[in-house]
Amino acid sequence: MSSPLILTLLAGSATFIGAIFGVIGQKPSNRLLGFSLGFAAGIMLLISLMEMLPAALAAEGMSPLLGYGMFVVGLLGYFGLDRLLPHAHPQDLMTPAMPRPRNLRRTAILLTLGISLHNFPEGIATYVTASNNLELGMGVALAVALHNIPEGLAVAGPVYAATGSRSKAVLWAGLSGMAEILGGVLAWLILGSLVSPLVMGAIMAAVAGLWWRCRSMN
Repeated sequence: MSSPLILTLLAGSATFIGAIFGVIGQKPSNRLLGFSLGFAAGIMLLISLMEMLPAALAAEGMSPLLGYGMFVVGLLGYFGLDRLLPHAHPQDLMTPAMPRPRNLRRTAILLTLGISLHNFPEGIATYVTASNNLELGMGVALAVALHNIPEGLAVAGPVYAATGSRSKAVLWAGLSGMAEILGGVLAWLILGSLVSPLVMGAIMAAVAGLWWRCRSMN
């Protein structure tokens, strides 16, 4: 198994760590969860603009027009998906009023879709970045993992409190982490034969735009 794919798997699995913490201990305050999510998202925004995009623009054969154009394509692509797909966010469950059991299934489904919508491009970003620059890819994977831990906890804690089922809480939180792994595996399957530095740079620029839009809306 390649190093970029291993990094993607490890980053995606961090959601399970947060989910387990959410069902075996006392739930942290919403303020702490919000700070953790915001701090990690800020790191990811900086990486997308200060590391991923410059690395994409430095790819062999890359022109500024193509690089910035692909960045905008990724940005607009995520904006369209966010508008079209029904979903919820972790902060939707970070409220004093817990969801009622009869509404939990719908809430959990929408929340899982929302986090999966964020995590899928993160898996692609981790794999593509690590394929271009392993050191930068390790930084991306670490930032993603730091974000996934409180994200998994934010989902699992309320679901567990509402249902009393640890397995359901870990399942709903873990499904969103699987979307990240799926994104990395899909990138590995599709990009396996596309080894041109220009192609990888263009994809990396698009992923940087997608990732920036994803986390700036969080």
